[in-house]
Amino acid sequence: MEKENKIYNTFWTEKYRPNTLEKFVNQEEIIESILKLLKSRLELPHFLFSGPPGTGKTTAALCISKFLYGDDWRQFTLELNASDERGIDVVREKIKTFSSSSSLQMDIPFKLIILDEADMMTSEAQTALRRIMETKSKLCRFILICNYSNKIIPPIQSRCVTFKFKLVDEVDVIKHLSNICELEGVKYQEEALKQIYNASKGDLRKSLNILQSCSRISDMLTPDIVQKTSGLEVYDELKDILVESSLGNYSESRKRMFRIMNILGLDALDLIKIIVDVIEKMNLLTPKIAETIADYDFRLSEGANPDIQLSALLASLAYELKSEAK
Repeated sequence: MEKENKIYNTFWTEKYRPNTLEKFVNQEEIIESILKLLKSRLELPHFLFSGPPGTGKTTAALCISKFLYGDDWRQFTLELNASDERGIDVVREKIKTFSSSSSLQMDIPFKLIILDEADMMTSEAQTALRRIMETKSKLCRFILICNYSNKIIPPIQSRCVTFKFKLVDEVDVIKHLSNICELEGVKYQEEALKQIYNASKGDLRKSLNILQSCSRISDMLTPDIVQKTSGLEVYDELKDILVESSLGNYSESRKRMFRIMNILGLDALDLIKIIVDVIEKMNLLTPKIAETIADYDFRLSEGANPDIQLSALLASLAYELKSEAK
């Protein structure tokens, strides 16, 4: 019962999140550079952390806060998610209000603002943020977190020290997962951990979520359980869909595609990422196909109707794949 409570009541992504930079998984060069900068606390710059999801950007930001403020870090740190609160009013009100007073700490006279998914902010909000960074630099430091640094306006980038986080290596992911299995009493086959890495592709957060989900199903972690739990089976399904659509069975293939999305709770951009992987594994990823997928990915990111765009993408891919087969 004790093990069951640990599994169901605690997210392992939080339970095993490092509290200090020294305990970080991978990203050695970045961590080493940050630790050097932290030696001169009063001269600490603004930071811009960019890179794929699950690579430790938010964790690094929280570790910096805990390093600066110790047990009182929550009192002197403001966390915002720009994807939920990305308007100019949030920047002007929440951030400006929080940054308007000192931290009241004699050794650290500034507060810390962590802005996650900053690349989702509107250009107007980023412009307002730039002004606040200029006028409030003595009272606060910013850590901006994003997936794509090119979506951050140049005036903000120039005011930050930028670190680009990379996907976690397979060796480090498997080592981390095996350590957690030992701590949680989860028996596993080595191949199962490799399967988890294949499903997560270096996203450590996703790896932990898959591991915890699998541990709820069986006392022994096997490749078959990982295959079913992680959604890897969707790759084979999508391969069949692409092949069938290229053979002329577009209508039924389209229905199967949307059925998969509904069952697995995938959004359009998630599905496109998987489609790219599937086509690549089929050794059919050509410059023309890549350009086609990129075009629809851009349309979706700009807010186009997902059902219409995915239907059109499937039709385009069916034509391209049919041409490649000739």
